Amino acid sequence: MAEPARRGSLWPLVATLAGIGVAVALGTWQLGRAQEKRELKAHVDALAAQPPIRVPGVELAAAEVELRPVEARGVFDPRHTVYIDNRIHRGVPGYHVVTPLRIEGSDRHVLVNRGWIAAAAQRSRLPEVPTPSATVAVSGIAVIPRKRTLELSDQVMEGRVWQNLTIERYRSARPLAVQPFVIRQATPLADGLVREWPAPDLGIEKHYGYAFQWFALAAALLVFYAATRYRRRKA
Repeated sequence: MAEPARRGSLWPLVATLAGIGVAVALGTWQLGRAQEKRELKAHVDALAAQPPIRVPGVELAAAEVELRPVEARGVFDPRHTVYIDNRIHRGVPGYHVVTPLRIEGSDRHVLVNRGWIAAAAQRSRLPEVPTPSATVAVSGIAVIPRKRTLELSDQVMEGRVWQNLTIERYRSARPLAVQPFVIRQATPLADGLVREWPAPDLGIEKHYGYAFQWFALAAALLVFYAATRYRRRKA
């Protein structure tokens, strides 16, 4: 009977070692993800520090300018402004206002996310946004808007109010030749819009938090096994 009893006593050790191994592996994976995102952040910061690219009248490749500083000179066309809905600023619902800028000396446009404005008390009324009529110089960061996974309804475009913006969606809805990116405007203009663009949250600290939890679980399993063995020996 000694041999079966000995085998039975090995199972807690095997289970504990397996649990510790899994927890340590997952904690190490989370540390790796954090390092990957630290490197991504460094890359984004390096791009943002580069000299601005002047947006020409010919189409640029989106990948060549994404997250780079850009500048464009031209005239806004407010007739084709769209309001991107459900954008929150400091707890207040509102819109991002996107207006095409006709690039000086060409018929091509570049979309400019001019900033945030609060929604009116009556949702049926859009807030008024003053738009410069003269030639302006706009600078900012080039971003490629992507569709969110969740859209609140099938009516993704209701007149000038859109749930999300993509270049393909805009091109299909408006008769304009536009660059394949949007300028997230930094240039101050007297239009009442808020241009506070938060840095993207890559979740680096979250990964460190998860790693700590997994390593803490591994330590807890080890302590629990050692304490259980100690009590059994004393008994």
